[in-house]
Amino acid sequence: MDGLRVALIADDDEFFRIALNAILKSKLGFTEVVEAGSLDEAIERLSDRDDVSLALFDLAMPGMESAVSLGAVRDVHPDLKVAVVSGSSRRADILTALTAGVHGYVPKGLGATELAAAIKAILNGAIYVPPSVAGRTPYSVETVATPVAKGGADGANRAIEFLTPRQREVLLLLIEGFSNKEIARKLHLGEGTVKIHMAALFRSLRVRNRQEAAAAGARLLPIAGR
Repeated sequence: MDGLRVALIADDDEFFRIALNAILKSKLGFTEVVEAGSLDEAIERLSDRDDVSLALFDLAMPGMESAVSLGAVRDVHPDLKVAVVSGSSRRADILTALTAGVHGYVPKGLGATELAAAIKAILNGAIYVPPSVAGRTPYSVETVATPVAKGGADGANRAIEFLTPRQREVLLLLIEGFSNKEIARKLHLGEGTVKIHMAALFRSLRVRNRQEAAAAGARLLPIAGR
């Protein structure tokens, strides 16, 4: 854990952010904690700097309609430790988050000492799973369906519903043929931020490249939104 200095907390509960901030600094040695209140804001914070080593996301904050975006964060920041810290103890939420590739799922209901221990385990390379799941019959996370796992038109339509407002803006500009650099300039974002949103779009729409994403978006987005 040597050299870990900056963490990101993405949660719309200000009081929980304050409590978690204190835990990260007093018990885990972080010297700086960056805070965000929505998924889009968190993605922009991550792209603003390259020294964040741990990112903790709540599942219930604005923009977090599914865990797919966390997979996109992992795609673009492969060395970043990404974990969910959530008030939900639903098995489906836990397994969906793990399927997205996060390094752990930490319940908010843990005490400060237990929460710090769970995060420390993640920082040390473990995949933290709540005892409520770890103690049950072994499972394969690859078999857990994410909200966009279904194929066909219904699955694609649901994928559009799960996009954040910023992802929709990026997709609309992609449909119009703009490059990442042009999209970043138009939306006043960093190119790194656009790259994460683009990765999230590929995952959500289940496409492999920009051309397929643009085609899917043009087919699925309401005309009124263009």
